[in-house]
Amino acid sequence: MRRQSRPLPPPWLWAAFTFVAAGAQALRNAAQHDLVPRIGAANAAFVRFLFGLPFALVFLPLACVFAGEAPAFPSGAALLALVFASGAQVLATALMLLAMRTHSFVVATALVKTEAVQILGFGLLFLGDPVTPELLLAVGLATAGVSILSVPSREALSHADRRSKHRAAAFGLASAAFFGLATVGFRESLLAQRNANFVVGASMASTLALALQSATILTWLAFADRAGARAILAEARGSLGAGFLGAFATLFWFLALALQTAARVRTLGLVEALVAAMLSHHLFAQRISRRETFGVALILAGVELALNGR
Repeated sequence: MRRQSRPLPPPWLWAAFTFVAAGAQALRNAAQHDLVPRIGAANAAFVRFLFGLPFALVFLPLACVFAGEAPAFPSGAALLALVFASGAQVLATALMLLAMRTHSFVVATALVKTEAVQILGFGLLFLGDPVTPELLLAVGLATAGVSILSVPSREALSHADRRSKHRAAAFGLASAAFFGLATVGFRESLLAQRNANFVVGASMASTLALALQSATILTWLAFADRAGARAILAEARGSLGAGFLGAFATLFWFLALALQTAARVRTLGLVEALVAAMLSHHLFAQRISRRETFGVALILAGVELALNGR
């Protein structure tokens, strides 16, 4: 008996998934930011993994019920790519924290945002993803816009000493590179799950990724930072929101990556900066400057090209 082929998802669905993921990630970052004064930046970053895993374990059976399909463990190639990408994302997070601990925080923040640019090269090199002039322009515009929103002022940049700038630049670029490798690795893992329903495959992959990352972080905390582990445990109730939003955002990033190239997903995902800016202005009643308006315009132009370009 011939197996019935699955209907193709609508071509706009990846963009919808990306918008949801970007919004959830901006909210997750805000929730983590509230934890920083109490448990520190590193531990606040860890809660998205540790407290996200229980929610991912709930999302997986829900995805299976929705798709009407049982989960399947990834093949060897898919699992290898998933392990690599999960480790790369944890390393990228650590490098980002190191970059932001330098005096030149603004340099680090701007350079971490070059992830989408680096994904273009990684996607072409490892997945053979096409790089069209429209996509190249989209990535450039959106990345420039995010960088403008991320860097506070020329004065803040000039007050950082040169050595700190160089150190921040190295950590920031390395962090962006590993974030880019992680995204491409997750995309490769999802593509390798050819026989799975994309909803179930994305949910299974996101759950396994969070499990691997949580195990890595727990091992680090147990051997190198038991005080940090106690601090995280003390803020367990306050960390649940960040964990839920983290797991939710991760699932929707994976759903988008199952349907579209890493470069387009991460370029469109830069709308997260717009959501973050709106949250910031709403919470702190700040007015949008001309420079920020220009940054927003660049991001919107890049997003339009990512959506409609070839």
